[in-house]
Amino acid sequence: MENLLSRKSLKITGLLICIFLFMIAFVLSVAFGQTAIQLQTAFDAIFHYDESNTEHVIITTSRMTRAVIAAVVGANLAIAGALMQALTRNPLAAPDILGINAGALFFIVFSAAFFSVDSLSSYMWIAFLGAGVAGVLVFFLGSLGRDGLTPIKIVLAGAAITALFVSFTQGLLVIDEQSMQSVLFWMAGSVAGRSMDMLLPVLPFMLGAGLITLFLGRSINIMMSGDDVAKGLGQRTILIKATIGIIVVFLAGGSVAVAGSIGFVGLIVPHIVRGLVGPDYRWVIPFSALVGASLLLFADVAARFVIMPQEMPIGVMTAFIGAPFFVYIARRGLSKND
Repeated sequence: MENLLSRKSLKITGLLICIFLFMIAFVLSVAFGQTAIQLQTAFDAIFHYDESNTEHVIITTSRMTRAVIAAVVGANLAIAGALMQALTRNPLAAPDILGINAGALFFIVFSAAFFSVDSLSSYMWIAFLGAGVAGVLVFFLGSLGRDGLTPIKIVLAGAAITALFVSFTQGLLVIDEQSMQSVLFWMAGSVAGRSMDMLLPVLPFMLGAGLITLFLGRSINIMMSGDDVAKGLGQRTILIKATIGIIVVFLAGGSVAVAGSIGFVGLIVPHIVRGLVGPDYRWVIPFSALVGASLLLFADVAARFVIMPQEMPIGVMTAFIGAPFFVYIARRGLSKND
């Protein structure tokens, strides 16, 4: 697949354009909503805050937080999807497709139902644990048989684990619906009503994982050439794969802990980015972060107006875009990774 931005100068220009689009998406997320606020007012609230101005208070206490969370979660899910597609060499790999999100969500619901856990910091560790357990199960099931881990087997294993955890989660809601009210908003996948208190506990892990990923681009490129070639070049493939797996757990698990299960961002964005810059992960990772953040911000803005005066969960908006894209990628062939 030929990329549009083939030269380094074009990629740098594209990166600057993505930064500009991200800034536009962020401003629109802050300015637009049920309460109409002019763009100039949004800029004034950011750069010249006046605590006596009601609109400034709305922006800084609600919309700014919402935009920051949407940007962080979108970037994390996109990077996690890109890493999973590299690790599995499967174009359909993504945290929501391979059960990572479902595992994190189930563990949160299970802890709330049986152990009365209601601490945000506890949810963070529980989400990480659930994401890790789901990832291990998927790779274990996908590795069974004579052929070992193959693209089709890992997708089937991911679908099975996703269905398993979703069924368990729904079963818990039926058994003890009243005690589940505190975690129901995680089920929808949304950034509405979230606070910085929910983001701050997981933010260091997200930022740390994201920064490490920026330095893994060259190693991922070598790994993508095959294990034999990578080992011949002196790469410790097991260490690289384990590092990628841990990073995916932190990025996906942290995102679920903050915003619930938001699907298809990790599937869509890496394909868009590779169509722009090619398979070089030194460029794929930063582009994925910017495009993923922008996509979720734009989706959140759209979700506010589709069924006004109510808001549609952002997970529904991403599914509306992502489901046809999933079918398209599947029809191209599971064994072909662009």
